[in-house]
Amino acid sequence: MRKISYILSTAFLLISSVRLVGQEHDKTRAVLLTVKTQFEAGQDIVLKFSVANDSLPVLYCSNSYGMLLIDPALKNNILEYKIPDVMANRSGLVNWKLLNADKTLSGGFYINPKEHPETMETYLGPPTIEAGGRDYTMFVVIPTDIYGNALKDSTEVIVNHQFLASEYTNRVLTHDLIAYKNLYSYKKTGRMAIGSRTFETNSKEYIIDVLPAIPTDFKIGYEQNHNYADGNQVTSFFTSIIRDRNDNVVSDGTLVTFYITSKTGHILKTSAPTINGIAIAKMVHPDHGDTWTVQAFIEGMAESDTILLDFKQIITDYKVVFSNNNRTITIGPLQSFMDQMMPDGLQVKLHIYRGNTKLDMILKESFEGFVSYRLNSNEIPGGTYKMIIETARIEKIFENIKL
Repeated sequence: MRKISYILSTAFLLISSVRLVGQEHDKTRAVLLTVKTQFEAGQDIVLKFSVANDSLPVLYCSNSYGMLLIDPALKNNILEYKIPDVMANRSGLVNWKLLNADKTLSGGFYINPKEHPETMETYLGPPTIEAGGRDYTMFVVIPTDIYGNALKDSTEVIVNHQFLASEYTNRVLTHDLIAYKNLYSYKKTGRMAIGSRTFETNSKEYIIDVLPAIPTDFKIGYEQNHNYADGNQVTSFFTSIIRDRNDNVVSDGTLVTFYITSKTGHILKTSAPTINGIAIAKMVHPDHGDTWTVQAFIEGMAESDTILLDFKQIITDYKVVFSNNNRTITIGPLQSFMDQMMPDGLQVKLHIYRGNTKLDMILKESFEGFVSYRLNSNEIPGGTYKMIIETARIEKIFENIKL
């Protein structure tokens, strides 16, 4: 925009120069009568010149927004140039030059913003900060007059903020059009209300959330009805109340992941978000005796201590019955720690070998304490096979089974 204005103004000056060269007899002898150089935005601004003839030269004016050519009104040999509102309402320096004069006449005047604001432009961010006194949000205020001009430097702005039961007031001054205040967090969490005032004009209210800082290390525990490896019961893992370094309870929804390492090195994991600082996650018991090493993490921030859980083996033996020319295999009863039937869903695997070649592995789940396999002759033709049955980490091997 400024580049376009510059090009236009240069073009007008060149045209005016041509007029001056070609029309020497039309030169105007003018004297500036207006001595005032400071005005207020919105004020009527009229530049006056005395002239010796009836010539009507054009007044060229420019400011940071652009340029204008103003035609005069002639009254009793006095030229009057009224600055249009589009320029008179904008604060800043205005340069002028009278074209087609017998000598170069130029100058400038300054338009000041009004003293009292009409509106308050306010900006705030970020909307959330971390408790502890290190993090802060910046509150920026730009008081403007009715024409949108920023008020002059050193205009006083009152910044108020309230946190928990306390209220605070800060006095800041505008500089380079703006006033700003860095509002630091407190050690506690909560909501901070912020507002500002300039003279009798007030801004709207803003809210900043002061959130807990990074969690610190914590402890974990567990609850279970029994420690038998029945593959059915559930163990609940829970954390202590997780807090930050300022003793604030961490935000709800903080994800805690429990890593469970078995005796054989296999890793399971279960996760849960915090509610009121506590996370509770669950895991089904193994179907065989095992020892779990459990530790919880808030990824990249905090970790727990380590706990051990021992699970007792329930099934130590089971019956396997072959019938129907060994094509029907019945496993069971599969009994739990009080001699009751195992809960439905216990996995039983049947491995079928011919010689040293594994032909198939059939997986089934127990129902009412039993598992039954029926071997189809189309899939497993007649012959001699080795069969291995596995459940609860207990294997039974049967050699030379003829089908």
